[in-house]
Amino acid sequence: MAHRQNPKATFSNLTRTSFRRVRNLGGALLVAGLLAGCQADELGYGPKAQRPVSSDIKRKITDLNMSKTSPILIRIFKEENTLEVWKEKRNGRFALLEEFEICKWSGKLGPKFKEGDRQAPEGFYEITPGLMNPNSSYHLAFNLGFPNSYDRSHGRTGSHLMVHGACSSRGCYAMTDAQVQDIYALARDSFKGGQRSFQVQAYPFEMTPENMAKHRDSEHMEFWRMLKTGYDHFELTQVPPKISVCEKKYVFDATPLVEGIPFRASAKCPDYQVSPRLQQLVSKKQSKDDQKYEQIVARLD
Repeated sequence: MAHRQNPKATFSNLTRTSFRRVRNLGGALLVAGLLAGCQADELGYGPKAQRPVSSDIKRKITDLNMSKTSPILIRIFKEENTLEVWKEKRNGRFALLEEFEICKWSGKLGPKFKEGDRQAPEGFYEITPGLMNPNSSYHLAFNLGFPNSYDRSHGRTGSHLMVHGACSSRGCYAMTDAQVQDIYALARDSFKGGQRSFQVQAYPFEMTPENMAKHRDSEHMEFWRMLKTGYDHFELTQVPPKISVCEKKYVFDATPLVEGIPFRASAKCPDYQVSPRLQQLVSKKQSKDDQKYEQIVARLD
């Protein structure tokens, strides 16, 4: 004779079974959710803005006698498609830590003039912690701070000009996600070490006599010669130059003769001086470069 199951007991067993399944499913979902918070993407674990620099960069920092949190400087060269990260050594001088190939930049050689021209800027920019964007849609980013005081004195407009990841540019300097991961981490660590801002020097090309001669007919040549002076200051000292703007032009490593007199971008420059030794070195280098420039132009013409 077949055994008949108590309907109430059957319902009770089903209820307990369903509850256990729901409970187990909920636990699994909870664990999955917790794991998702620390899952790796292709570049590593944890919040991307907090990840350490790559092991290769760490090794170079050690080999070059640098501190993890020492100051940095960035130089960008459009024509060469390169972004250089320089970092301060323990002797106070900067050395080239890493050279990255720019994935994409937009526009052409020359400065940015107005909003919407899709032109990547050229000039000297100071990046503060407030310009860093850990939540960028382009992986990680920092804003160049365009327009700076020089740009504004010339009526130039634009906004949201970045160095970022995702290899997509509409007026920005776009890197791969892996590249910007290291660049961002180096900047973040320099702020942790006390650097209040780091300098970005954005150039059309490496400011050599050969390149100046190659582009001698450009309408931007006067602007580029001004940029070259800042380039020369850094090349000679391996220390970021102090940037000031007056009479709508950049001046470098200038100290007012009267203490407390400010540099104003559109105003007449105050009387100032540059270290005589540095001025001598710059003049000597520029004279040599000009001589080589003339020789190259003579051959080209």
